[in-house]
Amino acid sequence: MIVAGEASGDLHGATLARGLRAVAPACTLYGMGGRHMADAGVDLIEDVTAAAAVGGTEALGKLPRLYRVFRTLVATATTRRPDAVVLIDFPEFNLRLARKVRDAGVPVVYFIPPQIWAWRGGRIDAIRRRVSLVLAAFPFEAPIYRRAGVPCEFVGHPVLDALAAAPSRGDARRQLGLDDATPVVGLLPGSRREEVDRILPLMRASIERVVAVIPGARFALGLASTIDRVVVARALAGGPPVDLVPGGAHAVMRAADALIVASGTATLEAAVLGTPMVVVYRFSRLSEAMGRWLVRIPWISLANIVLGRAVVPELYQSTATVDNVTSETLRLLQDADAHRAQRDAFADLGRELGEPGVGERAARWVLAAAARR
Repeated sequence: MIVAGEASGDLHGATLARGLRAVAPACTLYGMGGRHMADAGVDLIEDVTAAAAVGGTEALGKLPRLYRVFRTLVATATTRRPDAVVLIDFPEFNLRLARKVRDAGVPVVYFIPPQIWAWRGGRIDAIRRRVSLVLAAFPFEAPIYRRAGVPCEFVGHPVLDALAAAPSRGDARRQLGLDDATPVVGLLPGSRREEVDRILPLMRASIERVVAVIPGARFALGLASTIDRVVVARALAGGPPVDLVPGGAHAVMRAADALIVASGTATLEAAVLGTPMVVVYRFSRLSEAMGRWLVRIPWISLANIVLGRAVVPELYQSTATVDNVTSETLRLLQDADAHRAQRDAFADLGRELGEPGVGERAARWVLAAAARR
């Protein structure tokens, strides 16, 4: 049973599912996820990816449905008795599910575990009690978990597998109807409705100023499957023309000269593909206050976190203004040195994430955990 609750987790779950199919073609896969996991052969019991929330306060309205889904998954694990349950990120939900599943005697594998090195370090105690094996996406995670007494193996980050099919820059531009010389700004406003509602108006106002300075600029938006096209089109109305590319985030990343990206997995994907970016984020004031107490690192984007230094500009809350976003975007479009500095730094990032083949490596560890049962 594989359990993912967000759009990024759905992608990672699909990578694992394909790995499991390759290593053990006869295995039965079911659980919670989204369209990508379903396409990879997972029988979906539930899909909450479109309902995923941003922070603690934003999640409150989702609780009744999540509780119903939780009970369904517990009942399924109890009655169907899977050989292993694989949890993917989504820690508030999944750590509670882990306790119920482990109590039922089913091994629990955590693929893309909670980022205890960034915030909520106290979760390590719950992970030690409830999780049989952690499969780490970053090399620095494994020693942290092992020191805490949690079995952990570094398998690499699944974006490496997902990006194997990303188009070349030339193919992406042809796919989007763009010539080689046109300045292109890509927009990636996130996969959650709350993110899009908060961030897309900022993006729209910023590109309006960008096109005033660079009249020939074109704009493309990677539309997540969890976001309604009508919602996005309404938020962009009245601004510069923007090409909406459903399910085309990787094509947008490849085609763009610069990206304006909501903080999340997309920042890591863009960095691996080598596209310079400006990272933006907005959340509620209460979530911000909670974060100030809990967050233990100075960055919000995975690109900066993995590199361990400020490579991409991060604009969030009070610094996420139209002036700042416009200025940083124009700098990447007009300053060759600034553009090159990010690309050079991204070359180091690939070495931190392991090698492709993450899905199959993770699959072998999952099957080993299931066999030990």
